Amino acid sequence: MLRTNINMPVLFLVAAIAGGFAAVPAMAHDDQAMSGYEQHGDNHSAGNHIEGHIAFLKAELGITPAQEVLWSKVAGAMRTDVTEIDNALQQNPVSTSDQLNALQHLEERVTFSALRAQSERRFLDVFRPLYESLSTSQKETADDLFSKREER
Repeated sequence: MLRTNINMPVLFLVAAIAGGFAAVPAMAHDDQAMSGYEQHGDNHSAGNHIEGHIAFLKAELGITPAQEVLWSKVAGAMRTDVTEIDNALQQNPVSTSDQLNALQHLEERVTFSALRAQSERRFLDVFRPLYESLSTSQKETADDLFSKREER
């Protein structure tokens, strides 16, 4: 089994990308939770939880049959995002932050910032039409989910 040690900013990024627009887990800042993630390595990749997260968001938003085509594009973007982050982590496993020199740390941040920006753009492009089709109540729920992410 491949063991990947990940630093806190990268775990936060994985959680944010995997979550699409939903709340980022509080564990992203918890050292004990982090050590548990490291122990399990790639068995706990972002992709392992995406289907449950997609189902949760679909239920929370109350996606109707008429919105299903737009929703499937959002779900597809979320799946693509976690696949890309998992692939990036497999191709370029990162070390714990105390093992990186200044250049390595900055290079890592640039790489994953670009990946996150690409993910956010892809998500926005498919979420916008869905959001525009939502009822007032659904939009309020979506707005609440976004604001929870920003609070963390």
